[in-house]
Amino acid sequence: MPALDTNILVRYVVQDDSAQLAAAKRLITRCVEEGQSLFVPVTVMLELEWVLRSSFEFGKDDVIQVVSSLLSAAELSFESERALEVALHLFRESTAEFADCVHVALASQAGEQPFWTFDKRAARVPGATLLTR
Repeated sequence: MPALDTNILVRYVVQDDSAQLAAAKRLITRCVEEGQSLFVPVTVMLELEWVLRSSFEFGKDDVIQVVSSLLSAAELSFESERALEVALHLFRESTAEFADCVHVALASQAGEQPFWTFDKRAARVPGATLLTR
């Protein structure tokens, strides 16, 4: 199964480079026509959220919409998809960063809890615990 890098998803989402967008669409179309889904690693989703927020100034609601749309796309297959869905829910319901929500969701999926952190906002996510002195 072919896998996608962050830059391909960024071009597909923000559509800021017509040549790269066309290439990304051709790749996705070709894979779908061949009956292949495209694999998206968790690290790509972490980087995608960061790029959308920091480089393209997407707000939280916009990020949630993009990630939700990608997770529901039939042509995409995600590493730890269930954990990403849980992370998206945690992100929607908390003030924690998306990456922290992914960390907590992956730890929970692995049966490893609590997720210890010094980050006070991250510690508010169910499954995380603040480590104090």
